[in-house]
Amino acid sequence: MAKKGLGKGLGSLFSDTDIKEVTSSPKANEKKAGGDITAVKLSLIEPNKKQPRSYFDDEKIEVLAASIKDHGLIQPIIITPTKNGMYKIVAGERRWRAAKKANLKEIPALIREYNDEQVAEIALIENLQRENLNPIEEAVGYNLLMEEFNLTQEVISQRVGKSRSAVANSLRLLTLDSNIQKLIINGSLTSGHARAVLSVEDKDMRAALAKKIIDDSLNVRQAEALAKELQKKTPDKKKKEKEKSAYDIEIENIQNRLSSSLGTKVNINHGAKKGKIEIEYYGNEDLDRILGFFNI
Repeated sequence: MAKKGLGKGLGSLFSDTDIKEVTSSPKANEKKAGGDITAVKLSLIEPNKKQPRSYFDDEKIEVLAASIKDHGLIQPIIITPTKNGMYKIVAGERRWRAAKKANLKEIPALIREYNDEQVAEIALIENLQRENLNPIEEAVGYNLLMEEFNLTQEVISQRVGKSRSAVANSLRLLTLDSNIQKLIINGSLTSGHARAVLSVEDKDMRAALAKKIIDDSLNVRQAEALAKELQKKTPDKKKKEKEKSAYDIEIENIQNRLSSSLGTKVNINHGAKKGKIEIEYYGNEDLDRILGFFNI
């Protein structure tokens, strides 16, 4: 099925049509699954287990439920028929949860036929456009599209309307320790703070930096400055600077040139008889990009 307008805003998915009632399973309503907004029983709808959003604010859902009781649900959700005779939510799980709390029996919905890739993509786009995702959920959403559906960072960036570097930077957050990820999820650290933490290689120092950012309420610029200071104070770096020879400087030069050419971090561990070159990559698409430099 063609992906019409997925990166152009969810408004293009809706049409001004009459509401019809759906009280039975998708199989009995296949002829209606296409254009009209229908009233679907809540008992026939199930959430999308792979949707990127994992946290729902109970207090905000209570507020929405109260509004729904007073004014009804103005915007329909998007659902798609499933093989088990139910409908799966494509977009609008928060509205569905609030409707259940408001004790509604049915909910206005737009029924569309989507495959798993399209469901994952639309769910991510809907949340991004509403700014409902925290940075980790956003990264998980991108990773799902890459790992399960083999989409490249370039394709994802085009679909969600963000730069490829923004998608790559988002995916890098998944390399942080789970404790630091939790701080990002609960809002203690912003994605800008997280990028400063990522610039520090030592895991213990990352944890210390994250704690310092929170304890001292540092802004992103202050966090970046502190990260640079911490990098200078690492024992290994001090030792290397003292022992740095003309040959070491040349190796570092090569390392920097490789990093610049490949567009990612490169580390050369050079010994007397043998050495090792380490090249970082972020996801399958980034690995393919790097392999292309070597005609692999």
